[in-house]
This record gives sequence, structure tokens and C-alpha cells, in this order.
Amino acid sequence: MAAPGGTLNCEDFSMFQMMEAHLSRDKAIKACIAQTSEVVGQLREERAKDGENLAVNKQLRKEQTKLKLMQSELNVEEVVNDRSLKVFSERCRIHYTPPKVK
Repeated sequence: MAAPGGTLNCEDFSMFQMMEAHLSRDKAIKACIAQTSEVVGQLREERAKDGENLAVNKQLRKEQTKLKLMQSELNVEEVVNDRSLKVFSERCRIHYTPPKVK
């Protein structure tokens, strides 16, 4: 969905820029988490077969760290979304109330 031309009012900003950006980032982070979770699962299977393989253990720890960072980023994104909506509400509460996300 593209934003309408011309100047944006509060409703347009809410619907076309802020909310779509939030949903887009959330979707991207969740896709990365799903992909990394799959890799972690595969590495755990490999480790179960050969627990002595140091390369597999090292790669597993690396992927687990990456997964934790991505999950943390999802929490950060939630805080950013909440703060953005709070500022939006303070600035535009007289003109427009955005629908609840999720």
C-alpha cells in the first residue's frame, strides 16, 4: 500500500507509514528467528549424532547466540513500537486515534 500524495494528516501517517513500518520490521525479525531456529535444530541433531565434533559444537553456540540476539531485537522492536504509538497519540490524539496493532 502506498501513501497518498500530498501532505499527510495524522490518519495517513498512522496507516501508511508508521504501522506498516512496524509490521514490516516485525515480520522480518520473525522470519530471521524462524530460519535461525531451524539451523539450531539441525545443528542439535548433528551434535546428538557426533557430540565430539568441536566444529559442530562451536557453530551451534554461534547460532544459539544469534538466535538470542534476534529474540532480544524483537523485544526492542516492541518497545520502539510502544513508544512510537505513545508519541503519535500525544501529537494527534485530538485528530485521530489509531487502531490497536495485533
